[in-house]
Amino acid sequence: MRNRIRRTAIFCGLEAASLLSSFGLMRRAGGCGAIFTLHHVRPYVQRRFEPNRHLEVTPEFLDRAILRLKAEGYAFVSLDALPERIAEKTGQRFAAFTLDDGYRDNLDHALPVFARHDVPFTVFVTKGHSERTHGLWWQTLAELLNHGRRLSFDFGRGEEKIDLGSAERRQKAFQRFAHFVHSADEAEAVARIDALARRHGVEPLEIARTLIMDRDALGRLAADPRATLGAHGVSHRALARLDIAAAVAEMAEAADYVEHVSGKRPTSFCYPYGTTDAATRREAELAADLGFGLAVTTRPGVIAPADTSSLTLLPRLSLNGHYQKPRYVSALGSGIPTRLMRGG
Repeated sequence: MRNRIRRTAIFCGLEAASLLSSFGLMRRAGGCGAIFTLHHVRPYVQRRFEPNRHLEVTPEFLDRAILRLKAEGYAFVSLDALPERIAEKTGQRFAAFTLDDGYRDNLDHALPVFARHDVPFTVFVTKGHSERTHGLWWQTLAELLNHGRRLSFDFGRGEEKIDLGSAERRQKAFQRFAHFVHSADEAEAVARIDALARRHGVEPLEIARTLIMDRDALGRLAADPRATLGAHGVSHRALARLDIAAAVAEMAEAADYVEHVSGKRPTSFCYPYGTTDAATRREAELAADLGFGLAVTTRPGVIAPADTSSLTLLPRLSLNGHYQKPRYVSALGSGIPTRLMRGG
């Protein structure tokens, strides 16, 4: 119920922003451009339980989104060129596309769309996923919760029975596991979820092998002139919850891996999760110290000229699988939804 209410609120906000934008209102909210976030780009296949539905869009939607932005006069720029573009203040709004985690469908389905329109894009690579040393807990949970009607797990207060008998109960269980990951020692929490999955016949590293590009696939992607690889950590842990040494190691080792795969040192970093409690000013300073020219969050927002002073803590706009209409891309790029959320 809570998720339905939230989605309805977002839907209404996007519709309102689309209407305001179509009438040319609140033009100053749009800033000088936007960085758009994607994860999966693949044909839609309906699944019994889809807690990660928001993380995937279809190739057809990506195609229509690019066409919509083209029609509205956006210039498409690579992430590496963003600092210079922001400083130029040309008056023409820009769009940069980023894809997180390094999913195989980025090569199979997203690349052909970007190539058709000659649009540059950046894929952020998580070393542990690509090297099959770390699973993707949110994907593991989706697979695990799709099977059976009951699980047993200790969230810290003793073994509990978890009822999975309905879609609502599965969603509630997913959210509880997610809270467990983000409120405990993340590495330990993920290890315990992986162990639970294996007891039920779900292999987290096999999921990574199926979903994520290995170094050979990443090399093929990086060979395309439109593609750039960025760093996204090693274990996909929230850096703000690590000590400085561990956070630095996550960022530096990920950069080393991308350089090894592509032959080019990455200039951009994407903070795992990217929320205000997962990426703070400390991480922004670490990213700059490590030589990253820019780093991105998942904090919603368009790019303003003032963002040149915080290039290692940039906002992005998520293209959400629940809202795959081109006019919503325009609405997001207008900056109006963010301005409305902030009460401005």
